[in-house]
Amino acid sequence: MSPRPKKLSPDMISQFLADLDGWKRVEGREAIAKTFIFKDFKEAFAWMTKVARIADEMDHHPEWSNVYKTVEVTLATHDVDGLSELDIRLAARMNALIED
Repeated sequence: MSPRPKKLSPDMISQFLADLDGWKRVEGREAIAKTFIFKDFKEAFAWMTKVARIADEMDHHPEWSNVYKTVEVTLATHDVDGLSELDIRLAARMNALIED
């Protein structure tokens, strides 16, 4: 069993967000969000499938929705009622899949 994630401080969140292209804080909630736009539905769904495998390996799952070529993602760690390193790692991996 993995150790319980630790909640990030506001300063740590700011530091991590400086390195996460396109991720922003969610207003009214301790979470981060990003909109990913792809060429078409097939490309968006292929990316989501890759992310789903990563999220399952991490046992940390995004809140997301998909409409045609647009994927809206929100990350938060419910166990800490805020953001943890898991959110930052998953956001970085999502960004890396775009860059490949």
